[in-house]
Formats: sequence, structure tokens, C-alpha cells
Amino acid sequence: MKVLFINGSGSDSSINGFIRYAIDTLSAHGHDAKELVLRDMKYSPCRGCFNCWVKTPGTCVYKDDGDIICKEFITSDMVILSSPVIMGYPSALAKNALDRIIPLLHPYLEDVGGEVHHMKRYNKYPELGLLLEKLEDTDSEDIEIIHDIFKRAALNIQGSLKFMKFTDSPVEEVVHAIINN
Repeated sequence: MKVLFINGSGSDSSINGFIRYAIDTLSAHGHDAKELVLRDMKYSPCRGCFNCWVKTPGTCVYKDDGDIICKEFITSDMVILSSPVIMGYPSALAKNALDRIIPLLHPYLEDVGGEVHHMKRYNKYPELGLLLEKLEDTDSEDIEIIHDIFKRAALNIQGSLKFMKFTDSPVEEVVHAIINN
């Protein structure tokens, strides 16, 4: 299985060591695991111009590391969006990265289970997992809201949210959730 960790944390976050250990553990079990460290990448937020749908279908017109995010995302079986919870929500780095994958969908809409969603551009999309670092002000309401929003986000990107785990859990528990998705 190809697993991608999208690391939306700062350099001082506990997520960094957690991801490294998870990647080592997954690799030892024969999985292809890698990490995109968003703080080291150069990409702008999605501008909402929709040129990725009308001018350059499937590709953002702005050439930056957003292309790498899209390529790695669509070629993975499982994507783990990793971030500290900052003021009740994942980091702007993580949110911007998720916004930049819109070229992976068609602009055309279809009915999916009684809801309207963008049509698939590709035959296969990865499943989504969340790995969050709770900060001192993180409460249960924050967690519930994040879960609901990313459950919807996963549906919108043609997948499902398989799990939400926290860095205060053992790494083996997260690896187990990834392998047994």
C-alpha cells in the first residue's frame, strides 16, 4: 500500500517524530510510505480561479509545489493529513494543501447518494486519515467539528475518512488503523 503523510505542522511539533516513526514502521511491514513536509514546500493557496477546470483541465495554472501535492495525493492509496489543532482547526498549511487538489476532480456535478458532488477525473482516489496534535486549548467540540468537516471533505474528494487519531496515541495504533483501513 502507498501511504502519504501530508505534514502541516511547524518544525517544533510532536507530529514530526511521530510521522518518522510511523513511516519506518510501515516500511518495515512492506508498505511504501512517504511524507510531504508542507512548511518546506512552496505553494500558494487555491485562488478559486477554476482555470484548472477550463484552461488546463486537471492541472493548476500556477506552477508551484501544488503540482507535487496533487501527483502524490492521487497516486496514493491512503493519505494522512497531519496537523496540530490551532484555534480549533488544522493548520493553514494543511487546509491550503487540501484545497490545492481540486484539479483532481471534474467541474461537472453528479448525484451521489442524494447529494451533489464533483465527478471523478480518475478511476481511483485515496482514502483519508487525520493525525492531529491536540494543543492546550483543544476541546471535544473542536474535535467533533474537525471530524465532521473532514468527513465531508473526504466525501468531496471521492473517498472516505477512515480514521482520526491523535499524537497522544501509540504510533502502532495509528499504523494499525492505516494498514487495516
